[in-house]
Amino acid sequence: MYYVYLLSLKNKSIYTGSTPYLKKRIRQHHEGLAKSTKNLRPVKLMWHCVFPTRLQARRFEVYLKTVSGQAFRNKHLI
Repeated sequence: MYYVYLLSLKNKSIYTGSTPYLKKRIRQHHEGLAKSTKNLRPVKLMWHCVFPTRLQARRFEVYLKTVSGQAFRNKHLI
């Protein structure tokens, strides 16, 4: 299983990511081991979704990073 997740960051922005190991990845974000969010802690998991394949998860993650994906995220996911 693969996960797409949204994190709320210290600066009020939203981080979008994907991983096969959600608990491990969230812990990395919390501990400052994730380069992209280490200076934006604390982080809070806002939402996650499970996909059967890596490709599906990655495609949805990429979509959520587009302007229309951000609008969808803001209206339906958070």
